[in-house]
Amino acid sequence: MVKNLFFIFILSCSLFAKSEKDTYEANCVKCHDKLSLSIDKYFYRYLLKYSSEKDVKDAMFDYLKNPTIEKTIMSESLVKRFGIKKKTKLSDEKLEEALDAYWDRYKIFGKLK
Repeated sequence: MVKNLFFIFILSCSLFAKSEKDTYEANCVKCHDKLSLSIDKYFYRYLLKYSSEKDVKDAMFDYLKNPTIEKTIMSESLVKRFGIKKKTKLSDEKLEEALDAYWDRYKIFGKLK
């Protein structure tokens, strides 16, 4: 019985992690792969400006829900070249999943020696 519960727990955790990655891959990476500026560069710009995981995710969430020139972290030349992103169509839950996956992929905390 305990083995079964443990197996179900592990399976559900892996499915949740896969869901986060799938949301991020399908909705973020798919479009950003078409741009000349790689998606990790956005992460580093947000990290330099906002520092903490919470502040980075909050700023990105706010921007993606309602993108404006005042909220962008991109340089003026990149805004002129690519414009301002269209408002996301993701639900709040899916957007948070994507941001969690994005953070996990590019965070530098715990990776520096």
